Amino acid sequence: MRVLHIATAFPRSKDDVIVPWLVELLKRMQDSGYEVEVLTSAYKGGGGDSYEGIPVHRFRYFPARWEDLTHDEAATDRMGRSPLHRVLPLFYVAGGLFAAWRLARRRRFDIIHVHWPVPHALFGWVARRANGRHAHLVTSWYGVELRWVQSSLPWLRGFVRWALRTSEAVVAISSYTAREINRFAQVQVLVIPYGVGFREAQTQGRAAGQGLFRILFVGRLVERKGVKHLIDAVQRLPAELNPILTLIGEGPERSTLEMQVDRSGLASRVVFRGRVDDGALREAYTETDVFVLPAVVDARGDTEGLGVVLLEAMSCGVPVVGSGIGGITDIIENEKSGLLVGPADPDELASALERLARDPGLAARLGTAGERRVRAEFGWPGIMSRWEECYRALVESRSAVADGAGAAPTPPQAGGL
Repeated sequence: MRVLHIATAFPRSKDDVIVPWLVELLKRMQDSGYEVEVLTSAYKGGGGDSYEGIPVHRFRYFPARWEDLTHDEAATDRMGRSPLHRVLPLFYVAGGLFAAWRLARRRRFDIIHVHWPVPHALFGWVARRANGRHAHLVTSWYGVELRWVQSSLPWLRGFVRWALRTSEAVVAISSYTAREINRFAQVQVLVIPYGVGFREAQTQGRAAGQGLFRILFVGRLVERKGVKHLIDAVQRLPAELNPILTLIGEGPERSTLEMQVDRSGLASRVVFRGRVDDGALREAYTETDVFVLPAVVDARGDTEGLGVVLLEAMSCGVPVVGSGIGGITDIIENEKSGLLVGPADPDELASALERLARDPGLAARLGTAGERRVRAEFGWPGIMSRWEECYRALVESRSAVADGAGAAPTPPQAGGL
């Protein structure tokens, strides 16, 4: 079965840490016998025509010097920063439509799988038509695109409804995102989360803290991650716990957060590491005492659709604390596989952290339960089984119709969440 994945961005080199879970999905599909290819945008004229054995078709949409709407930063963040980047999406859509048509005319696909369907559902629709309607259209919804439309782009609500009704299979990464989808249209939604970008869980040999209470955050430094509340929580922790907060990631809020740390007198307690490679990230998980995702709803109404960093930490046996909003509640069962706290509440967050610091038995129990939960509910064998069932139902439905067996069945309802 040949599958074309359409995505905003795809890694350009080994040190490019974007969408590791999508890379892992495609590699596992290859291992299962699928022929997978990726259609994505170029970055400043290039980006490579393959990545770890996955063929990549990168479309051009502007002169190379200014072709930077995607990859290093979220497109919406760039769009808010300059007039040029507010215009670039028009060229991006035009370039993507042309590339999707041309590629699908040259190659025959069984499945066209669209990620972030605003605006990529257009690319999928064009590719399906260019394929002579042979291919089936699957759309994966991550939630952020829905929240952008609800809060900032209401004129695109009709487009979202069209994209949902045009899709032969609509997939959400969490039950929270599925509920958001049904605010636009009453369609059947499969819930298939993404998994950990690591091939093997790194649970061996958690390093000792040498009298420190080590707290870790990984992610983009943007408002919806709630990092400023985590810094406030660290300030509230008793000095006797020797808390050390490590922040891994970059983003537009870094300078603001650094100033907050200086004002709070936490320069010796908070470490900004920026981006790190895959090996250093795995090491960071094994060397921390607790992982925190203090997400909030930002000014645009956006929040966490799921939280892959939570899955990564839990797969390494690390106890986790997260805000009880968005897709995080699909991952953490409060008091069972982690702790949930109220968003934007540094007092409650500090209390949860202190509780783990003072009760190693609780921390160990939550870490072990979290690891089991990730393996059971977010493990790759289960995720792959759901995707294979989804694809197979679509392909078999066409065969049934062609054989005169009656109406095409709908894709199966994915379980597990």
